[in-house]
This record gives sequence, structure tokens and C-alpha cells, in this order.
Amino acid sequence: MKNQQNGLFDDLPDSPNEIICGVDEAGRGPLAGPVFAAAVILHPGRPIDGLRDSKKLTEAKRDALAPLIMQNAVAWAIAEASEEEIDKINILQASMLAMRRAVEALSTIPTLALIDGNRCPVMKIQSIAIVDGDNKVEAISAASILAKTARDAALVKLHLQYPQYGFDQHKGYPTALHLERLQLHGVSPVHRRSYAPVRKVLEALR
Repeated sequence: MKNQQNGLFDDLPDSPNEIICGVDEAGRGPLAGPVFAAAVILHPGRPIDGLRDSKKLTEAKRDALAPLIMQNAVAWAIAEASEEEIDKINILQASMLAMRRAVEALSTIPTLALIDGNRCPVMKIQSIAIVDGDNKVEAISAASILAKTARDAALVKLHLQYPQYGFDQHKGYPTALHLERLQLHGVSPVHRRSYAPVRKVLEALR
């Protein structure tokens, strides 16, 4: 599969046998829920209009693009690292773990992973970190969209278990509403105990 990046990265391998996947994560900042990651190998003959950084798309647009990515990609996979793993190894390492899991779950084995950000998870295949990659590389944009929509859906499910926190509204991010509910109801099993606002609530109980 020939590398096609519109001349942005002339130093990338350019081979008809190259199989490139884009990788991104979603959910480093929230106080609750897992961190998600996705890996996508786009099909060069099935372009998808509108791919860009998921944060620059409306929720409706992300929800419309996600099934198109799943239907038209050569392969895609979504993985996560749990709250317990985040607290144990820290959010950066948990994000790397989720990204590696996503790549390893692909039904087609890639030869190169393009990672959004400035560092790469340790993997068996070659990887290249690209700062602002979700705006520059369509495969990373696609991964960004899948990771974000999967995580949002997971937080809506968590809302059914813990409706008092309003997870369906803030998706676990430290909004004023979330911080207020955290103070009022205490720490749930899905909150990240290593995060300062959560840790402060726990410490106040000691």
C-alpha cells in the first residue's frame, strides 16, 4: 500500500508494500473512565470526506464519520486502558498502552504506525510520532474520531450506572458541574484516584 501523505512527510517510507496505520488516543484529561485509543488503516481507493482532528468536529459530525471509517477502512481497532491501569502506571503510560493494544488488535498487520503526538509506544513495528498529526494525516484523524466516539459512548454507559455525576454531559472532564458532583457524591469506582481533584476528595475523608 503506497504511502500517500500529500508531500507533508517526504522522509516517510514510500513503498508499494508499506501498510500504514494512524493511531490516536482520547481521554487523557478526564477525571473518570478509561483512556481510549484507535488504530486505522485507510483504504486508498475509498476516500472519506471530512476527516480531521476529532476535537475540531461537532459530536454529530464525529458520529456520522465513525461508521464510514469502519465501513471503508482496510482495518480498524479500538482499545482502552482502565482507570486502575491509569492510576498504577500514570496516564501517559496508560495512553501508550492503549495505543499499542489498538495497533496489535488490527486484523491487518501494519508495517508502520503514525502516532499523534511527540512520542511513540513501544511496539514490534516501526512507528513515527507526528505532532498535530490528527490535523495532518488522515489516518490519524480517522483514529482520533474512532477513539473519541468510543470513549464518549462508554461514558454515556457509565452515566447509566452513576447518574449522579452527569457523565453523559461532561464525559468525565473536570467541568464545574463534574467537580460539584464529585464534592457532593464523593468518588465513584470509575474515578481516577491519581488525579488531583479526585485525590483531594479522598484525602478529605481521612
